[in-house]
Amino acid sequence: MRITVLCGGPSSERGISLISGKAVAAALAAAGHDVFVADISPTELSALDTPADVIFPVLHGDFGESGELQDILEERDLPFVGSGAKASRLGMDKIAAKQVWRDAGLPTPGWRVLREPPREPGALGLPVIVKAIRSGSSIDVCVCRDEAAVTKAAASLLERHGEVMMEEFVSGTEITVGLLENVALPPIRIETSHAFFDYSAKYTAGGATHSFDTHLSAGVIADCKSLAENASRLLGCRDLGRVDIIVAADGTPQLLEINTIPGFTAVSLLPEAAARAGVPFVELVDRLVHLAAGRAAVLATT
Repeated sequence: MRITVLCGGPSSERGISLISGKAVAAALAAAGHDVFVADISPTELSALDTPADVIFPVLHGDFGESGELQDILEERDLPFVGSGAKASRLGMDKIAAKQVWRDAGLPTPGWRVLREPPREPGALGLPVIVKAIRSGSSIDVCVCRDEAAVTKAAASLLERHGEVMMEEFVSGTEITVGLLENVALPPIRIETSHAFFDYSAKYTAGGATHSFDTHLSAGVIADCKSLAENASRLLGCRDLGRVDIIVAADGTPQLLEINTIPGFTAVSLLPEAAARAGVPFVELVDRLVHLAAGRAAVLATT
């Protein structure tokens, strides 16, 4: 098939997107596809004029992962890998996603939306998380251990984002669950020497360790996998994703966030989990483009 891989883009995650896109393109070529790689932005869409059987977006963050690109692809009837526009918008908006989960009875830490520095910085307890609502890769995320730190972080992030969220800090085991066709892959335990699993820990070699030995019971692991699948399904996601979960000391898993276009770098978690499940990288990306092509074929006959 002719595949256009879209990477780069305008967001703060551009650098990671370019690395992911290069890896995806190489794997698709190894699978025998004719691959065209292109950077793209809201003001530069010429790559979409190149004939392709499937578009493979590997753009993290704003525009590429937040629904705008998916709107354009849907309007042009271009088959593409990943979630549609509505699910992408929900997945990128941490508040919107958490509200859907909370309404459905799924566990997720409590939160407040801030449009100005909080009058009660310790209202959710301390420590607390202050973070951007629509950012990925742990960019603009602060773990605040006292009220002064909360006020400072909120003021700084509000200057850039206009509104931010303050979220309860849950101490426990950080687990990430990759999803392929909305089926949970083997969960991975994340451990880091950093204050939390931040941008540097995610993308710097040695910044974090990934382990399939989670030190959790089989029952808790089953709960994590079920929770991840339900979280994805409720948002209407498809094809692939990754759900971040914190397992509290009492063994209760709580949803943190979902990534509808997770990384495809050498240290990325979804490919690692897929490989553990017997789906190596080349097979993974090949399977994803066939999913998108299959959807297009079904739509063409209806």
